[in-house]
Amino acid sequence: MNPPAFEPRHPGFDTRTRESFARQAAMRTLGATLASVAPGRVTIELPWSEPLTQQHGFLHAGMVATALDSACGYAGFTLMAEEAAVLTIEFKINLLAPARGERFRMVGTVIKPGRTVTVCEGHAYALEGGREKLIATMGCTLMAVVGRDNIQG
Repeated sequence: MNPPAFEPRHPGFDTRTRESFARQAAMRTLGATLASVAPGRVTIELPWSEPLTQQHGFLHAGMVATALDSACGYAGFTLMAEEAAVLTIEFKINLLAPARGERFRMVGTVIKPGRTVTVCEGHAYALEGGREKLIATMGCTLMAVVGRDNIQG
């Protein structure tokens, strides 16, 4: 199924999204990079890293959730007005398989954009030996925040 085609509300959505991502210390801590940005769709990639694992050597579920939340958040952010910032107001994650891989890819896709509330879905994949495996899905609800001095794009 092809993701829906959306028109961004801000012509500089790509640069704006990349600049915001660059300011996010959590993603730097995970070693995550912004692999692709398109209207309503963002991909974040990160390598396996021992400090981010749980007791069995899998990427910790909290790390998967963190990166997937950011992928969904930035997917929604690409469609928000220039003056808006984004905050997650709810998410649910389904962990489908252990996060075992050399690298991980988190894809956030907007399902329904809105002026204030946006609904997204996320898919997390483990990449190993040229194979890709779906390890988690997420349903995510975002809020466009406008007019708060301490919350900027």
